[in-house]
Amino acid sequence: MARLRQVVEIEAKAVLGLRNQLDEGAIEAVQLIAGLSGRLVVTGMGKSGHIARKVAATFASTGTPAFFVHPAEAQHGDLGMIQPEDVVLAFSYSGETEEIKEIAPILKRMGTPLIAVTGHPQSSLAKLSRIHLNAHVEEEACPLNLAPTASTAAALAMGDALAMGVLEIRGFKPEDFARSHPGGSLGRRLLVKVEDLMRSDTRMPSVGEHASVQEALAEMGAKRLGMTCVVDSTGKAVGLFTDGDLRRLLSEGRLRADLKMSEAMTPGGQSISATALASEAANRMETQRINHLLVRDDAGALVGVIGLHDLLEAKIV
Repeated sequence: MARLRQVVEIEAKAVLGLRNQLDEGAIEAVQLIAGLSGRLVVTGMGKSGHIARKVAATFASTGTPAFFVHPAEAQHGDLGMIQPEDVVLAFSYSGETEEIKEIAPILKRMGTPLIAVTGHPQSSLAKLSRIHLNAHVEEEACPLNLAPTASTAAALAMGDALAMGVLEIRGFKPEDFARSHPGGSLGRRLLVKVEDLMRSDTRMPSVGEHASVQEALAEMGAKRLGMTCVVDSTGKAVGLFTDGDLRRLLSEGRLRADLKMSEAMTPGGQSISATALASEAANRMETQRINHLLVRDDAGALVGVIGLHDLLEAKIV
C-alpha cells in the first residue's frame, strides 16, 4: 500500500509541477493550434506514442481535426499525410528520439510548425521546434526511476491543457461535443429532439371530448401508450385521459363506460414544443411526476405526444 500511495503522490507532484513550467510558449502553442487551417498531427514513440494517440483523440473530439502519425512510419511514406498548413505536436521526454529528430528538418523545410513537448529544454528536439513546452519531472514513480510513469502523466496533462485551451478559444460548446459523440448518452441528450421521438399522425392516440370512457380505453389499447389526447371539434387539445385518471374514477366510484371525456379527462395537460430537446421532456416529466407530454408546434397546435417509455427506448433516460 505504501508503494501505491507513493506512486500516486509522485505523479500528482509531477502534474502540479507543470503549473510553474508553463510559459508564453504554451499560450503561443494554443493560439497556433486554434488558428490552424489544416490538421493537428500528433506523434511520439513508445510510451510517448501512447500519450500522443490519446492527445490526438482528445483534440479530435473537441473540435480540432487531429490524428496520430507514428514517427517511424512517417520516415517511410506517412510523411506524405502532413502538409504545410498542418501543425505537428511531438512528444518525447528525452527530446532525443531519433525518428522524430530525423523528420523535424523536413517539417521545417515544408513550413509545417513543430511544437515539441519534452522534459529537457536543451535537447535536440527542443532546439529543432518552433515552440518548446517543458514537461520536466523531478523523478519517475518507478522505484528504479526508469519506467516512464510520472513523465507520461505530465505529458498527458500538458496535452489535455493544450486541448482545453484551444477548446476555450474556439468557443466549443456541449452541442459541438455531442456532434462528435452521436452514439453516446451525451450525444443523445444534446442532439435528439422531441419531434424525433414523439407519436404523431396515426400513431398518436386521440379521441373527441364527447367520446366515452369505453372509446378512450379502446384508443389507448390500440395505440399502446397508456393515455390518449382529448381534442375538441377543431382538433385543439383540451386535455388528456390516462391510466391514472382511470384509477381516480374507479376510486371515486364514478367510473362508467358511457362517461364522457369532458367529465373524465384531466383538463389542459402539460405540453412541450416539438423542437425542444428530448432531455428537456425527460426533465419535465421527472420534476412534474408525469409520464406523458402533449407536443405542440410553434403555433401552439397539437402535433403529437411523447411518453416516458419513448424516452427510455431512445436511452434519453
